Amino acid sequence: MPFHNAVSPAELAEAGGDIDYRLARQSVLRAFREGRVGTDEICDAHPELMRVARSSGEPTQRRCEVCADADLVQVRYVFGPRLSKGGRCVTTAAELERIAARKGTFTCYTVEVCPGCGWNHLARSHVLESRA
Repeated sequence: MPFHNAVSPAELAEAGGDIDYRLARQSVLRAFREGRVGTDEICDAHPELMRVARSSGEPTQRRCEVCADADLVQVRYVFGPRLSKGGRCVTTAAELERIAARKGTFTCYTVEVCPGCGWNHLARSHVLESRA
């Protein structure tokens, strides 16, 4: 599940609204390189996340550190009032801006995904600043 280390909007606001998960990512990759976790434990992207990553993920120019066969892509999900319970996958900057313009607090989660092996990790979460 990609959002296992997600935090609430209140926690995000206290943290200045932006949380970077690079250290957690590095820890998981270190454990993988040292053989403490296997690919079956970390290459576990949900089929829907894989579908979105392949069809509309944003390319990163960074090679997957698990399989080294594919470039990572980023997928963004937004959660907040009047959005579905499972959030909304946002595929363009314009769509993200439209949501940010709405009234309410919205949280955006950016997940990096390898469309080849299924490696996925929460990369960043931030509160969208409402302009309404």
